[in-house]
Amino acid sequence: QVQLVESGGGLVQPGGSLRLSCAASGFTLDYYDIGWFRQAPGKEREGVSCISASGGSTYYADSVKGRFTISRDNAKNTVYLQMNSLKPEDTAVYYCAADYRTPTVQTMCINLRGASWGQGTQVTVSS
Repeated sequence: QVQLVESGGGLVQPGGSLRLSCAASGFTLDYYDIGWFRQAPGKEREGVSCISASGGSTYYADSVKGRFTISRDNAKNTVYLQMNSLKPEDTAVYYCAADYRTPTVQTMCINLRGASWGQGTQVTVSS
């Protein structure tokens, strides 16, 4: 069964850090572009960061640039999102998604492309 599972969410104070993980089962992530997306209450889902299958290309939304870092460990079949300097406006459910041969990682993030999606992990930034 093809599955993506997110973990690492939680409650953190403003300025704090979290690391999200996206683990795949039932398939190998090596050939897939992976994206992190988020959806806050009452808002549309948005692309946060995407990484190419090789790891050589990354994209970040302007709102997270300089604070978030996406990385992948294909040996562990896992993609990570390191989130630093968290702000209340980062509060959302975070999802990871896998897609194959997207034109660019920017396209994947902006167009919310994903052939397989995880169920999400809640991130709450609050004092």
